[in-house]
This record gives sequence, C-alpha cells and structure tokens, in this order.
Amino acid sequence: MSQLNKIAKNILSNGKGILAADESNGTMTKRLESVNVPSSPENRLLFRETLFSSDGMKDFIGGVILYDETINQVASSKQTIPELISATGAIPGVKVDTGAKVLAGSTEEKITEGLDGLRERLQAYYKLGARFTKWRCVYNISDKFPSKLSINSNAHALARYSALVQECGMVPIVEPEVLMDGGHTAETCFNKTSEVIKRCFEELMIHKIDLSGIILKPNMILAGTTSDEKISSGEVAKLTLKCLKENVPSEVPGIAFLSGGQTEIEATENLNSINKNNDTNFIMTYSYGRALQKSALKFWSKDINNIKGTQKVFNHRANMCTLAAQGKWTVELESQ
Repeated sequence: MSQLNKIAKNILSNGKGILAADESNGTMTKRLESVNVPSSPENRLLFRETLFSSDGMKDFIGGVILYDETINQVASSKQTIPELISATGAIPGVKVDTGAKVLAGSTEEKITEGLDGLRERLQAYYKLGARFTKWRCVYNISDKFPSKLSINSNAHALARYSALVQECGMVPIVEPEVLMDGGHTAETCFNKTSEVIKRCFEELMIHKIDLSGIILKPNMILAGTTSDEKISSGEVAKLTLKCLKENVPSEVPGIAFLSGGQTEIEATENLNSINKNNDTNFIMTYSYGRALQKSALKFWSKDINNIKGTQKVFNHRANMCTLAAQGKWTVELESQ
C-alpha cells in the first residue's frame, strides 16, 4: 500500500466522512449574514473551531478541508487549526484552487484557476500540516452544456493539479461537480456526469496519477432543481452507482459525494440508499459542507457562545451521515 493510498483510506474508512469547511471568505460571509452574525475572522474561526473541537470529530470525521485563512489560524487552545484537527484523529486538508472564472471561448461556462504558483503553495501547506487537498470544477447542464471545451479544459486542470499534489506527498480530491441547477432530467444528469468523469480519468492517466492515492468527489445523479421529475432515493442510488461503475477505474479507493443543493435529510437519505445498494469495491462516503453544517450554524447564530449546544447539533448530523455511509441510517433515527 502506497503512503498516498494509506492517507486516502484513513480519511474514508469506518464510515467516516469529510467535513468541507473550505468556504471562501465571501461564501462564509453570505452564510453568516444569512443568520445575522457579522462575518469577521474571529467569528469565522469561532464557528469552525466549535465544530473541529466537537466529540463527533473523532467518531465520524476522517478529514477536514480548510480554506487558506483557516489553515493559518490559531485556536483558543493555542493549537494551530491543523493541530486541533489532527488531535481528533482526523486529517487536515486544504482547498487549493483559486475559484471558477469565466471560460474564454464559452462565456457561460467556468474554468477553475490556481495552477500558477501551486507547487510552492502546496509545499507551504504541507509544512502547515495538510495531507490532502481539494480542487473543484463546475459544469452547467443545458441542451448545449457542458461543452467539449469545458469538459476538456477542466479535466486537464484537475490532472495537472493532481500531479503537483501527489509530487508533494498529498492526496488530491478530484471534484468535477455537474451542477443541479436547471430543469434537466436525471437521465440527462447521468449522461453528462458520465462524460465528465470519463474525461477526467483519461487526463489523470495521461498525467501518470497514482489512482490509488486520490479521492473522487462527484455529484450524485439527480434531476435538476427546477425539473418536474421526482426520483426516489432508490433511483438516485441506482443511477449514481451505474455511472461510477462504468467510469471510475477500480484502483480508486473511495468516493466522497458532495451534497450540492440537497437538504441535510436528502443528502443523508441518498447516501444511505447508495450504500445499501453498493455492489462495488469503492468506499462510498460523504464530503459535505452545508449538509453537515446548516443546522449547527442556525443553532449557533442564536447564541455564538453556546458551544456545547452547537456541538450537539453538529454531532447528531455527523452521526447520521456516518450511519448513511454504512447503509444503516433510517428516518426514525433523525428524531432520537
């Protein structure tokens, strides 16, 4: 087992998932302002530190994705944030892309940037304690999107990023997110996601990536948010598993789904259904942002000094997601 494979498996094993706490300052400001909390570096740190020091971390969370501001911060315990996370047994990671910008040649689509100076930034993050990284590409669905240009450009960027990350001794999370926005059917989502993932792996192989030392972070196969189609979690699982079995090489150790625009319960129920029907060798777990934090954030905003109460809400949500990652979740457990 390679060192990278070992790190990936440590993050994903035993039903543990990844806490995506890598919201940019702009996104985090929107989240905090939506619950009437001023967005300052201190408040952003206070909320995140509340989660990172909760009991649920050691039982349910295998890795935490940080933002550049957060990985450089120091907790109230005087530990650095990576030290605080490592003390729970979870592995610190960091988002290293610099965001999605307009794609020249297809202005309604996006290309993710951040390759310039990445090698040096990775070395600095490694010294700070990061052992895995994240790079997210986004793809729209419509009758003409995602275009070949978007699929190829983003696949190439994901592969170049992955090569630099592995060179630095870290595990790359490869995140090609086909967005839920739009009125498309689940079948369309299946076809477009298949095309995107297949192309990503072609580029990863061209770039000589050790596939046993990556984590794939895809979307689930869902109907668009404005679609009239309503599909069951069983159908989500069937289509998602089919897509992954057909397009992901068997060397990949695990898949950590993003929640996209799903509610906490939808993201949990669909993950549970995927695991109940998982007939692959892939570990299937979660890498959730909003779907792990939304209830905790809402509770915390009522009294930002109620640390224990906020942690209780977060622990419950993380527990539900971990049960779903083992196919053991039921809706009755939500109210216990």
